Amino acid sequence: MLSKQRVVITGAAGTLGQATAKKAQQLGAQVIGLDIVAASSLEHTDSYRQLDLLNRQAALDCFAALGEIDVLVNIAGGFAMGDTAYDGDSGQWDKMFRLNVDTLRNATMAAVPKLLARGGGAIINIGALGALSGQAAMSAYCCAKSSVMKLTESLSEELRHQGINVNAVLPSIIDTPPNREAMPDADFSQWVSPEQLANVICFLASPEAGAVHGALVPVRGLV
Repeated sequence: MLSKQRVVITGAAGTLGQATAKKAQQLGAQVIGLDIVAASSLEHTDSYRQLDLLNRQAALDCFAALGEIDVLVNIAGGFAMGDTAYDGDSGQWDKMFRLNVDTLRNATMAAVPKLLARGGGAIINIGALGALSGQAAMSAYCCAKSSVMKLTESLSEELRHQGINVNAVLPSIIDTPPNREAMPDADFSQWVSPEQLANVICFLASPEAGAVHGALVPVRGLV
């Protein structure tokens, strides 16, 4: 399904990044992992580059050196909660927009010219099911992920007639070690596994999803 496709995954060192890289490799892709983590290599990636995606010029330079690519999976991001929407001392607003929106925009700015030059490709973003409505003590995260979702739709309108599919998945709670640590009494079997989410991401990255444009796909498990 992804045979001979060159797939770039941001946030490749994380739980979802590694699950997506593994699935993409199983489907025949050559996986290029990007993350801020210092490492000589990562499991399930064919090549790895350390990159701070908040540095736009660094992102542009990195992608320029990658050669042709077929798919960009924007997984890099972050989560924070606890502060109120009216807290003037909170730093969560800037943090959530930088980690979730700025990283995506910088990677996308770097990738789109390459996709256009080769005649098409796919971009998959990570939204959030919970951000479809406002949540108490989560305003910064919800607003940032809402921006990711609207940016996905806008990019799709701009790029779909040029052969580039842009879509997003909207997970509920992903079964990751940090989420288990934060919610030890939850029923983990109700959550979305990284492997389940990776399956959907890789479908959207594949030619089989060629008719899917601007979709915000809920992947909620049993939550």
